[in-house]
Amino acid sequence: MPNPNRGEVWLVDLGYAAKVRPCLVLSIPALDEDRALATLVAHTTSPRSSRFEVDIKVKFLRAGVFDAQNLVTIPHAKLIRKLGTLSPTQLSEVENMVRFWLGL
Repeated sequence: MPNPNRGEVWLVDLGYAAKVRPCLVLSIPALDEDRALATLVAHTTSPRSSRFEVDIKVKFLRAGVFDAQNLVTIPHAKLIRKLGTLSPTQLSEVENMVRFWLGL
């Protein structure tokens, strides 16, 4: 079973309604004694011009945004394959927007 790292973008099965879509891993890697869960922020190709959307351009994703309002925690079994990794600066942009959305 994969053990994703912060900053990686994975193709994830989010279920019938949410589809299979790219997601950015925000959580730290799980240890053996932890539950095999990852917290993610979803990427969408249908932006809504929300102030909580972060436009990150990388070659392994279609044009779209990471939606800081669309956070989800999933079991590692839902991870399909790794697509790539964001740079520290790109990851920081998404983290800052998630903090803003959560009021942290």
